[in-house]
Amino acid sequence: MNYGQIKNCDIANGIGVRITLFVSGCTNRCPGCFQPETWDFAYGEPFTAQTEDKLLEMLAPGYINGLTLLGGDPFEPENQRALTPFLHMVRETYPQKTVWAFTGFLYEDLLREGSHPRCEVTDEMLGMIDVLVDGPFVDRLKDISLRFRGSSNQRLIDMNKTRAAGDIVLWDDGKTR
Repeated sequence: MNYGQIKNCDIANGIGVRITLFVSGCTNRCPGCFQPETWDFAYGEPFTAQTEDKLLEMLAPGYINGLTLLGGDPFEPENQRALTPFLHMVRETYPQKTVWAFTGFLYEDLLREGSHPRCEVTDEMLGMIDVLVDGPFVDRLKDISLRFRGSSNQRLIDMNKTRAAGDIVLWDDGKTR
């Protein structure tokens, strides 16, 4: 897997101060995407053990609330396979920090057997996500007033409550529009 960028002290892609990893590769290729260069799976730098170490070190300060994964798309199968072992390290090292992930796929597609994004580690990866922002970016539904999403069709899913309820529960911090 490659990645295009790592942002330290990001406040735009989840609650609080976050470390954000922009992975490379996306088959959705949404018109109007704010990072079309990340569609290319070969874009950026290789995601190595040194990259993982750097991210774990960046997550260490107490003022860092957690990790956010976007791209590209972290739920492309090849990206899931690289990210899942890393997420285990994040969860073991920093169990109090949250993990957010953005995907252009629908949550339902991630669960459906035989769908493109689903692979042998999808359930495992979903099990380590606290908030999933799902759905393709739709340019005609773009709304810059929305928190943590670009278009009104995208959902903020509270994965912990969703797992407990067995049905989708939307994330709400009382401020989400």
